[in-house]
Amino acid sequence: MRPNSIRALFNAGGPTLGTHLFLTSPTVVEIVGHTHAFDYVEFLAEYAPYDLDALESFCRTAELHSLGTMIKVDWEGHRFVSQRSVGAGFESVLFTDPRSPDDVRDCIRSLRPDTPEGKGFFGVAPRRHALPLYGGTATYVQALNDVVIAVMIEKASAVDQLDEILAIPGIDMIQWGPADYAMSLGRPGETGSKEVKDVEKRVIEACRAAGIRARAEINSAEDAKYYCDLGIRDFCLGYDLFALYFTLKDGGEKLRTILAEET
Repeated sequence: MRPNSIRALFNAGGPTLGTHLFLTSPTVVEIVGHTHAFDYVEFLAEYAPYDLDALESFCRTAELHSLGTMIKVDWEGHRFVSQRSVGAGFESVLFTDPRSPDDVRDCIRSLRPDTPEGKGFFGVAPRRHALPLYGGTATYVQALNDVVIAVMIEKASAVDQLDEILAIPGIDMIQWGPADYAMSLGRPGETGSKEVKDVEKRVIEACRAAGIRARAEINSAEDAKYYCDLGIRDFCLGYDLFALYFTLKDGGEKLRTILAEET
């Protein structure tokens, strides 16, 4: 079984950098690998269409380019999707929409081994991550324990119970979700409001106090300074579809202007 590259980075204590992908295309994963700028790619399964074959191809391509892999899963069906994703080769799972400490405990148990010590729900299965052997060995159990578990804090009820959530063993990383948080307050779209930013800062500071890594999602390298000043060293930069949209929109509009001036 392959070593977990994201776990290795966490154990080394250094920073990490990922990027978001809506597309499962191996070519897109390969392009990210050719940049040699990222530690891992995050597939946004919460938003994008996919099938189980696509998940395996995504992971194979990432591995060929020494990229780690994370998948962001819907709350509905999170146990099935997270287990099949780890089986496909994903090294980390980002769980969305937990509203309570019990929700977070369920997420963690989804990926921990079904052993007396692990107290999890993940049993023996000859999926890709276990091949060519059947699985169920001590190495298999250790691989499940090495899966990096990240949790979104994005609901008002989760913020209200933040200290209890952060005290739960097994959380490796917290990701703040301002859009869902603002919506859960009844103030959709107000992601940059002072109230939402103040709560974000409080979440980050609570993570530091609890010894849990907090990650920031940013759209440009310049956005990192604010979060670096708060002690964050884990980032996820940009989105494939948005990069495509803005690049084409900017270039297309400029070319339209040039053509209009020439006619």
